[in-house]
This record gives sequence, structure tokens and C-alpha cells, in this order.
Amino acid sequence: MPGTALLIAAAPVSKSRLVDAASVLPVLAAVPPAALAGTDTASVVELADPLDPQTVLTRLRAAAMAPGPLTVYLIGQVHLDRRQRHVHVALARATSATMRYTGFPWHWFTQELRLRHAGATTLIVDLHTDPESWQALNEQPLDAGPGVALYGRVAPPARRRTPAAPAYMKALATVLRSGHRPPVHQLHEQAVAQSLGDDAQDLVLARDPHVPPSADQHPPRPAGPPGVPVPSQKTDSHTDPHTEPHTDPHAAITAAVEAGRHGEAAALAASWEQTALRTHGPGSNEVIHWMEVRADLARFAGDPARSCETWLAVATARLTAGQAPDSPEVEAAADRAHHLWDRVRDPEAVRALGPDLIRLRRRVPGRQRGTLTLAQRRLEQFHTQRVG
Repeated sequence: MPGTALLIAAAPVSKSRLVDAASVLPVLAAVPPAALAGTDTASVVELADPLDPQTVLTRLRAAAMAPGPLTVYLIGQVHLDRRQRHVHVALARATSATMRYTGFPWHWFTQELRLRHAGATTLIVDLHTDPESWQALNEQPLDAGPGVALYGRVAPPARRRTPAAPAYMKALATVLRSGHRPPVHQLHEQAVAQSLGDDAQDLVLARDPHVPPSADQHPPRPAGPPGVPVPSQKTDSHTDPHTEPHTDPHAAITAAVEAGRHGEAAALAASWEQTALRTHGPGSNEVIHWMEVRADLARFAGDPARSCETWLAVATARLTAGQAPDSPEVEAAADRAHHLWDRVRDPEAVRALGPDLIRLRRRVPGRQRGTLTLAQRRLEQFHTQRVG
């Protein structure tokens, strides 16, 4: 099956640039696409110094929807936004004061990659930090979510003021230029050996749920988006698949999506949502998780209206459960609902969903400025069309 490689090299164009991220792209461009993706045939998408978080999100979503193996190569620098202290990848226009709006939130990676088949996604990073983000990542290391392998290094704050070189990624690309891609954990070890000295203070990331940790490697931290734990009950596992302790419904759902059986995937998710509802009650993280899965499945099935409607329900459920309007999970649900609504072409569906989206945007404007105004203008246009 063809694979996909997504190359992202991002850093501010201002004096706050810590790494010359784009300098590694010519080296990566010299690598055969098949070696970048780890498949016989592959497509490669490159983002050099992207300006807008939504542009990165759109490319990431498109890559995540590809059925084959996906490898994301990320070179850049990470900072905390001032308001919520969340980790962001700094993009070209990012500043410390505007990071919340001009950076790419790290949790968007986990959100977009969570439904991919386990073992089919690898995230390889070469990241640089400032003192605040360095301390935060020492206390809470980066994670890419369940089923996603994460390799790379996080460099400590540099003492010199000139932008650093992405030495780890350049070493990794040099290994790949031969046209042969060894297993990712071996590729990572070779890149570390060639780029980092024995006294290096870098955080070395090697979290792969499908590769046992070596003796000198910390085991992966358990992580995942809220609600990932699979609902279960202590009953006869032979009569109800929802109660099997080792059942992974996400793998079965992903397999159905990849085979084009979207109705089956939606039915499985709805069944697990009902189990979570009986076990944990309305508004629980488990129930909301399965609502989010259903929303993503509707998008995969090419039904943006249903996906939008479900994301609106997710945002409402999170707000009703007491989450703040500016929490990452609520903002993500509102942004996804808006994104899908913009892709609805049926006028009646646009007019039916628009008022609910506008009410939500009044409470949850999100990071992008002008979202409420944009929604109002689009709804007015469709009402004008009907009148005309």
C-alpha cells in the first residue's frame, strides 16, 4: 500500500528563531520518497516555514486520512502560550505574545492522528526549546497519542544567539539518502549516535508501542486523549465483545474505514458509545470520546453536515460538563464544527446548522480571530440566496 511522508519545517522569521529548520529540507528532498515513507511507493508533502496554523492543520488532516503508512517529519521550535501554558510549534509569524493564535498546538497532532490504524503512523521530530518550554517538557514529555510512534530529540535552550542547526534530522536524512530505510528504532539510534555527543543534554524521544523498550530506554508514558480507555464491564466476555478486556474497538473501526465500510464503522462507534453511556453516564469523558469518534467517522464517510452536527454536540457536552470555553478540547470541537460547516454545500443543511454554530461561536470564539463574524456572514449569504 502506498505511504505518505509529511515534511514540516517551521520557525519564526523574527529574531526569536532558535533553529534554521528549513535548512534540512534540501537534504530530505534528496531522499527517495519510498525511503521517507518506508513503503515501495509514496507521496511526499512539504511545508516550509508555514504562516498559518490552519494551513498546517489542513495538510495534517489530509495526510492522516490517507489509508497507508504515514511518517511525519517535524523540524522546529516549541514554546508555551502565555494564557494556558500549552505547547505550540512556532510558525513563521509566531511571537511569544501571539503564540496561542500563531503557533500550532501540539495536541492537534494527537487529535488528528488518533483514529489511524495502530502501528501505521510515525512522528519524527527535531525540536528546540526556550527555558520555559524546556522545563515543561522535562516535567511532562511530549506524547503523540496511543498507537503513534514518536522518535526524535528535543534540544535544550542554546547559549548562542544564532539559530541552531537541526543536526538530528540532518543525520537521519543522511542515513536515508542511501535509499534504504531501516526499522525506525534503528534509524533513530543511528541518527542519535551521529548527531549527539555523549555529554548532550537533549531529551531523546523513543516511544513506540510496537517496539519493546531497550534496557537504557525509559518505557513509553501511558497517554492519550480524554476518554481513550475502552469501556468494559465484568461480565461474560464471550457473549458481549464490549466486555473483552483486550478488545481494541479503535482497530476494528479503523479497519472498517480503510475497507470503505463506513456504515459498519459508524455502527461500531455508536455501540461503544451506548456501552459508555450505560457504564459511565451522560457527559463522561468516555461518552464524549465516542461522540468525537463518530464525528470523525462522518468526515471520513464524506458527510460534513453530520460531522459538523456531531462536533457541535461534542462542544455542548463539554461545556455542560463544566469545561471552560477556552479549554483546548472545547476549542478543538468548535473549530472542527466550523471547519466542517464551511464544507457543507447543501443550502438547507447550511441554514439548519448555522444558528447552532453561531451560538457556539459566541461562547467559544477559538484562537482564530473573526470566527463569529465569518459564520454570520456565510449564513446571511445562504439566507439571501433563498430569498433571491
